[in-house]
Amino acid sequence: MYYVYILKLSDKSYYVGYSSDLKNRIKTHNEGSVSSTKNLRPVKLIYYSAFLTQKKAIDFEK
Repeated sequence: MYYVYILKLSDKSYYVGYSSDLKNRIKTHNEGSVSSTKNLRPVKLIYYSAFLTQKKAIDFEK
């Protein structure tokens, strides 16, 4: 299963990504391990959708 997610960042902007492990990915964002969001913590998950294939997730993310 693959997930496309939207995070609301501390500056009120949004970040869109995808992952096969949503729970761990959100954790890495909040730990500061993701360079594009590390200075915009905490992040809040506001949306996610599940897909059966990675291709479908990537297509939806775009």
